[in-house]
Amino acid sequence: MLEEITAEEIEQYLMMAVLPQPPYLMAGIGLLMSVLCGLTFGRLVQNKLDGWKEDRLPLLPLATAEILLSFSGTLIGVTLFIGCCLQIFGFAAGAALLVAFVMSLLTGGALFAQLERLMQQVEDGNFKAVDFDNFDEFF
Repeated sequence: MLEEITAEEIEQYLMMAVLPQPPYLMAGIGLLMSVLCGLTFGRLVQNKLDGWKEDRLPLLPLATAEILLSFSGTLIGVTLFIGCCLQIFGFAAGAALLVAFVMSLLTGGALFAQLERLMQQVEDGNFKAVDFDNFDEFF
């Protein structure tokens, strides 16, 4: 009953399954992914802080598998969202995703470094106000 599908037919089917341009669906998926992973990341960090307040559990190292996985999911989601939005505004797909990846990696890396520094200050007991305008503290 079922006849064998040739490689040419498979190639024709794949040519018909092209993602629509601009990629509105992928932008929505990236936004949803970044929001969900960001909420998970925030809850994990909050749980770590609550454990420190109640039982003096160590805050550092912050880079546990769960926290890094949720943070990476947030970065991937933000990269997809920004990259697809840039494609909507006319950027080429490769250039848009490269710009989005570099932006999210630099911003995410700076924020993670700042969060680790704040956790260290809380753990040491010399917590001071955060100054996001002073970029020397990020690196």
